[in-house]
Amino acid sequence: MKLRATTANRSRIRDRDRPATPRSGTGTGAGDLRLVLRRSSATRGRLVGAGLDLPCAIGRSGLTSAKREGDGATPRGRLAILGGVYRADRLRRPRCALELRPLRRDDGWCDAPGDANYNRPVRLPYRPSHEAMWRDDGLYDVVLVLGWNIRPRAQGRGSAIFFHLARPDHAPTAGCIALTKPDMLRLLPRLRPGAAIIV
Repeated sequence: MKLRATTANRSRIRDRDRPATPRSGTGTGAGDLRLVLRRSSATRGRLVGAGLDLPCAIGRSGLTSAKREGDGATPRGRLAILGGVYRADRLRRPRCALELRPLRRDDGWCDAPGDANYNRPVRLPYRPSHEAMWRDDGLYDVVLVLGWNIRPRAQGRGSAIFFHLARPDHAPTAGCIALTKPDMLRLLPRLRPGAAIIV
């Protein structure tokens, strides 16, 4: 997936923002990972697949089949791993068959329902509500876009659902799925185009 940002005065991505269940299907492919919740926690689980079994963090509100913007939950479904970005000033390009490009300081992601670029990458500065991708805390040193509410895109059904780095204590996310940096770097070389996380 090409992660090209737009600005307010550039041509905007046009699609039919019709109501839909914005998931990528429920089938399981050979290279998919399965997210399994820990019985003792609603916000921690394990990613199993590609010959690995890795602890992960999920949204602070657990899992949901009715994702809404800002609810803090990780959506259920088959979330394709579409490619992403990495901090070239902090690490070398990870070994990975997926598309990865260096993160730029002006990369952002729109999370404003009703905006034409909702759940799309944007170039900062950007007036509507957005998330800055260049972070000081290291969580986006590697960040992959998950295929939630991408095409078709439904306004208010959730944005910026990423697969990124976790805090050392696996603290809950805002709805994303997260691995520690060492575990992410172990996993990336094993991912193949078309891989997904089954939630």
